[in-house]
Amino acid sequence: MSSIDDNVSIKLDNIQKEFLMTNLDEEGKLSCLKAFKVARLIGKEPKEMSAITKSLDIRITNCELGVFGKLKFQDPNIQVYNRLKQNYMGHKTLECKVLWDEAKKSTLKTVGSTVKNSDIEVSHCQLGCFREKKNKKND
Repeated sequence: MSSIDDNVSIKLDNIQKEFLMTNLDEEGKLSCLKAFKVARLIGKEPKEMSAITKSLDIRITNCELGVFGKLKFQDPNIQVYNRLKQNYMGHKTLECKVLWDEAKKSTLKTVGSTVKNSDIEVSHCQLGCFREKKNKKND
């Protein structure tokens, strides 16, 4: 996976850093969902969060779509899978934002489970963690 923040530096003030630090998990990592929350709290764009966390030596974890992390997923939802196939003309690689938008019709967990347990790949992480997934899925 290639990160879109390889040469980006974003500085935070002490208040912004405190908001970030208070949202870390017990392992000192920031979950995907909390990264969106923190971005809103500190007045940054979600796509800047990967660069921000890297500059502070913090990892973003538990992608809601199953690209990385240790979240548990359910079986794929065939209706969601078929809707994705139909609406996106059979494309097997869909952008993160498209999949989050799709989750508004069901749930993020349902879409994540469908992506994680199917041939659909995710590209262009909204948090800036990756542009595209280079490898085949490996469970």
